[in-house]
Amino acid sequence: MKVKKKNVVSIILGGGQGSRLSPLTATRSKPAVPIAGKYRLVDIPISNCLNSDIKRMFVLTQFNSASLNAHIKNTYTFNAFSQAFVDILAAEQTPDNPTWFQGTADAVRQCMPHFLNHEFDYALILSGDQLYQMDFNDMIEAHVNANAEITIATLPVNAKDASDFGILKTNDKNEIISFIEKPVRDLLPDWESEVSEQMESEGKKYLASMGIYIFNRALLEELMSDPETKDFGKEIIPQAVGNRKILSYQYEGYWTDIGNIDSFFEANIGLTDDIPQFNLFDNDNKIYTRPRLLPPSKFHNSLIEESLISEGCIISAKEIKKSVIGIRARIGNDTIIHTSYVMGNDMYQSLEEMDRDKENGKILIGIGERCFIKCALVDKDCRIGNDVYINGGPHLEDFANALYVIKDGIVVIKKGAVIPDNYRIE
Repeated sequence: MKVKKKNVVSIILGGGQGSRLSPLTATRSKPAVPIAGKYRLVDIPISNCLNSDIKRMFVLTQFNSASLNAHIKNTYTFNAFSQAFVDILAAEQTPDNPTWFQGTADAVRQCMPHFLNHEFDYALILSGDQLYQMDFNDMIEAHVNANAEITIATLPVNAKDASDFGILKTNDKNEIISFIEKPVRDLLPDWESEVSEQMESEGKKYLASMGIYIFNRALLEELMSDPETKDFGKEIIPQAVGNRKILSYQYEGYWTDIGNIDSFFEANIGLTDDIPQFNLFDNDNKIYTRPRLLPPSKFHNSLIEESLISEGCIISAKEIKKSVIGIRARIGNDTIIHTSYVMGNDMYQSLEEMDRDKENGKILIGIGERCFIKCALVDKDCRIGNDVYINGGPHLEDFANALYVIKDGIVVIKKGAVIPDNYRIE
């Protein structure tokens, strides 16, 4: 049964304070974190919706939302005669809700009056910090054809990964009959579900919740009437299992939850693979973002291997390998960058500004000459001097100061940080 897209609205959860992604979230909300050099995390769920012809979207956020608001306002503008929109809903105090969002379900509850102003039969609830490409049409049609009240997108995982997820068990009709949060390994034999032959051959017999849900409107209104339930994954879904008809929609493509620095770094560096698991070069699944009037990138005596270079860069680096370089990046002579993500800059310095900074002994925006940078995340608008040596890796202990943070061996240079000449992190 085909579903009219006007009967579906998408609710994209912007997440909380994003402390696990700190310091990238120190001045921006999690959905606004730059990814793949030229996009923002929020572009992923929005693009999946647009590619699925779902064009009514709400983005719920409350922390550091200014840059996210600007990005969405400057990116997602639609024909004035269409019903398409992407609306930001920030936490707001009202007589009925004097507090900020207390969890994912509480965020939806507080924003319900805005959703109910629109005609819809199904609410598609998404996370704003995941990397994947999915056609939601198939999931919606499965939900409707099964007469389900809730459908949860599930990902087959192996025993090693199962303990990191909420695991769902299904019957022979793909209906979810039980749920357990992060089960210990000894319990796993009782939590196997029916999966495809390919997944079974890979040992992926356990169904993990992806945090992607479809709710019937009537049920969503009913569940949101209870102010005591604050979170979908911890309360709404476990309480509904066994009491509601819940369908499992199995997804077998690439999906990763970008919840911490390690997963964020791995997802970005993974894009440089010869055939990456997340395909940016797909005519049918475009990733949309803000259009920028930037010149082509310019290179001088540079060796580039297995790397993504965004537009508007000025690069004189000696060598860039297995790295992602963001927009407007400036990298000086004889610099070497390996296995790193350089986010780039929000603006260019004029020649006059550069001359003035040099006269005043101030380091220029970008990365200087003769630097070595490995296993690092360089946030936007950093000023890195000449002969700087940054050698990230598992040999480094976790550390934090005003300029940078080390997490899991990854050196994160904070947004706008000034790293002086000859500085060493090793």
